Amino acid sequence: MASFASVSQTELGRRRDQLRRQRRLKLVQGIWQALAVSTFAGGLLWGIAQPIWLITKPEQVKVEGNQWLSDRAVMSLLPLSYPQSVWGIQPQALAKKLESTGPIAKAKVIRHLFPPSLRVEVQERLPVAIAQPGLALTPTQETQKAGWLDANGGWMPLESYTADKRSGRVSEGGSASKGAGSSHSMPTLKIIGRLELYRVYWPQFYSALSRSPVKVFEVNWQNPGNLILMTELGIVHLGPYSSRMAEQLTVLDKMRQLPKKLDSSKIGYIDLKNPASPMIHIPEQEKQ
Repeated sequence: MASFASVSQTELGRRRDQLRRQRRLKLVQGIWQALAVSTFAGGLLWGIAQPIWLITKPEQVKVEGNQWLSDRAVMSLLPLSYPQSVWGIQPQALAKKLESTGPIAKAKVIRHLFPPSLRVEVQERLPVAIAQPGLALTPTQETQKAGWLDANGGWMPLESYTADKRSGRVSEGGSASKGAGSSHSMPTLKIIGRLELYRVYWPQFYSALSRSPVKVFEVNWQNPGNLILMTELGIVHLGPYSSRMAEQLTVLDKMRQLPKKLDSSKIGYIDLKNPASPMIHIPEQEKQ
């Protein structure tokens, strides 16, 4: 019994020593692992902070896919400050920011590490008309800036499109139905009036206008109660915008022979407020 007890005590002591060594080993391993992780993290942070990973100037941002917007205009829409660590840039966030602006329909931002740079791929909203502000209703009313409109009513500043990109691409007809807004021409169709007066109607209005065979050069929307068109047939009064817009333009197309029957210089304007009963207004002096 004494021998058995002695052996048991010896075995227990040996096991306790073994457990203590294992705990010390694990502690040392844990310390070394923590030091290794800290050293790696510190080295990584140090490396990221080095100038080699910084975007320090606009020349490190390359813009692709822009046909109308200048590179500078696209980059001005990026919420990007310099210097900026390439590791801290969030491409998806930048792309969403671009798409939330007027001129950009779709965007993709790609980050490059060697060398640190950004590639910005954009798909633009193509302008279809020149939006010119109307007269201010009150002296204190803020003056609206002139700009471009796309087919959906998206407004873009005039300076977004550089002269070199516009040169040689201006449409000859200048109408809504003859090339304005095509992929190879800048629009010359003008719309006059405050944007908030017609923006909600513009997509449907322009859709009907672009399908009309009659050339339209200018739309005056300063008075919502009476839309006035400058067309190849002369001045046309439509009254307030309504669902009869397409019908009014169809009737106008049927009046193409009017200049052959009546001297256009004697016509004041064509009244299509009621397309079922179009009228031609002649100034009193022309009636004499």
